[in-house]
Amino acid sequence: MKIFIDARSLYAHIISGVPEYTRLAITAMASRFPSEEFLFFANRSKMKSKKNPLENEVKGEWLNLGISNKIWSATNRLFGLPKIDKLVRADVYWSPHIDILSFKNPARHVLTIHDLSFVFYPEFFTWQKNFWHWRQNYERQIKEAGRVIAVSEFTRRTIIDRFRLDERKVVRIYPGLDDFYRDKTEGKETDERKYPFLLHVGTLEPRKNAIGAIRAFNLVKQNGRFKDLKFILVGAPGWLYQKILAEIDRSPAKNDIVVWGKATREDLRSLYRQAAAFVYPSFFEGFAFPCLEAQASGTPVIASNRGPLEEVLGTSALLVDPWKIGDLALAIESVLLDNKVKEHLIEAGRKNADRFQWQTTAEELMKTFREIHG
Repeated sequence: MKIFIDARSLYAHIISGVPEYTRLAITAMASRFPSEEFLFFANRSKMKSKKNPLENEVKGEWLNLGISNKIWSATNRLFGLPKIDKLVRADVYWSPHIDILSFKNPARHVLTIHDLSFVFYPEFFTWQKNFWHWRQNYERQIKEAGRVIAVSEFTRRTIIDRFRLDERKVVRIYPGLDDFYRDKTEGKETDERKYPFLLHVGTLEPRKNAIGAIRAFNLVKQNGRFKDLKFILVGAPGWLYQKILAEIDRSPAKNDIVVWGKATREDLRSLYRQAAAFVYPSFFEGFAFPCLEAQASGTPVIASNRGPLEEVLGTSALLVDPWKIGDLALAIESVLLDNKVKEHLIEAGRKNADRFQWQTTAEELMKTFREIHG
């Protein structure tokens, strides 16, 4: 079977979210099904060679049409052209994200949807990002695709209800978790092990609710037992980043808040392992990668009780209403002060993280592709 994969997201050069999902899914499928033929679509006008962002981890043909993605998006959005299945012959066409494609026969298109936050909460995004979502014509793609993959049951139900789709068309396939975070070998050392700290990982933007986490930290710091406690925020600056910096500047504990910025995989794994607790009070998610990474690293997790976070984490984490800062602070204190709570969350967290394996994801993806192929 010849499988076309839209690999454009791999060029984002970040180690989380959609690019990481795409990379790990492709790698797992290639390992599990070596006899299948893969064709990777890497359309970039400025790419001078068939550069392989998978660094030769996976064998396959790389296709670059040399068309600007802005022009590609515009012509696909406005005219439904070009039809990718007329340009490139394959048995199945998989989009790991909503990057726009148009088809003569969309029944062979399999589309993964990670979340619909941009539909329900456009205020969490810049106008440029909202315009990008509009350019992808996501509603047409979702309705026309032969199969839609949701990364959680919450997202699956949301897609079915929002777009009034047949339940049989939308399947839930959980992503796996990168084994890098399960690795028990000693990671890179960092200075942070000299003092206890809370950890938050994610783009610093309103949707991740870093401001709520900072305010909860302020409450925790009022307790004299936590005078040495620090809070490390890991992640690239996002929309309204300056508001987060302003919140830090107003904090009475601002000298104990560290804005780390982007982290390497090695540093991130080391920080997960050393953190006293991982704090993730996000307002809206498609999945829970950072929470699972923390759990695999042996760190107790405190997270939002919204959407798929409750589904994916269940009783393996302390879940709180992201709007209730006092409840979030109490949850943090319970982990810091009660060893029984902490040890339960560490053990339950590791078991929970072990449920999410990329080999299982690869098998379920391939099963879906074969159903579409017929």
